[in-house]
Amino acid sequence: MILDLLRHGETEQGGGLRGSLDDALTALGWTQMRQAVEQGGPWDVLVSSPLQRCALFADELGARLGLPVQREPALQELHFGEWEGRSAAQLMDTHADELGRFWSDPYACTPPGGEPVTAFAERVLAAIERLQGAHAGKRVLLVTHGGVMRLLLARARGLPREQLLQVEVAHGALMRLALQDDGQLGEVA
Repeated sequence: MILDLLRHGETEQGGGLRGSLDDALTALGWTQMRQAVEQGGPWDVLVSSPLQRCALFADELGARLGLPVQREPALQELHFGEWEGRSAAQLMDTHADELGRFWSDPYACTPPGGEPVTAFAERVLAAIERLQGAHAGKRVLLVTHGGVMRLLLARARGLPREQLLQVEVAHGALMRLALQDDGQLGEVA
């Protein structure tokens, strides 16, 4: 299965840890996503996080391509708990030590009231396994979030868990992975 990953564009509430917050895209965010898919495809299947910053674009693209959009709640962003909606600069004032531990090893430090990265990884990988079972041999576009993409790209690149947050994923980034029958992910140029 070919799995193209598209990160949502810029959101109205700007940067910071958006997590489960349901921000809308800005005009620039819509442009970033439209430009990203111009040279992509063709796709057989469209799958999206249900959050509007992903789903509304997926609906627009699906209508243009004549493809239904499958909503997949398990492919939502990591829930950052008390940190949701706050920037790293704001967190440095109140949670500097915890934030530092989170950046160093997100698997070992969970934001207060947030989702453990281990649980996040389990739900995302289970969703990818379900997609592979349902769409083996097809080209799938997944409209999702930076955290989901970082997790899948880190796996494809064989990075240690401590390097998860070092994977760069810009707004509107489109990246391709190949998912083998044995579940192994590989990056495709």
